[in-house]
Amino acid sequence: AAELGSTKALFNLGAAYYEGDDIQQDEAKAAEFFTKAAMQGHVLSRHNLGCIEGDKGNHDRAVRHFLISAKMGDIDSVENIRKAFIRGVATKEQYAEALKGYQDAVEEMKSHDRDEAKRIRNGR
Repeated sequence: AAELGSTKALFNLGAAYYEGDDIQQDEAKAAEFFTKAAMQGHVLSRHNLGCIEGDKGNHDRAVRHFLISAKMGDIDSVENIRKAFIRGVATKEQYAEALKGYQDAVEEMKSHDRDEAKRIRNGR
């Protein structure tokens, strides 16, 4: 399915490589699969790319990934930008942009879509 471009399959492969579930842990391969899924609009993949970049100390790149996923409705990305702001590696403007983008995304979602997003997010 991943070879056919399934975002869910790409995300699952990225997660397996990142965690080392039943395969050799490989952060570079994880990032490769997360990137492919993120380019197709997969929110959790984009969030995970932010986490990977943050762990590497690439805070600017991490914040950019979190901004994108926050604007797609990911509250965890907003929280990560808040923490980055507190640590001094994100600006007040970036935090405000993340909050506004998240709020706009939530407003745009219909209640069914919002319920589905919560279900998926809580099922991580």
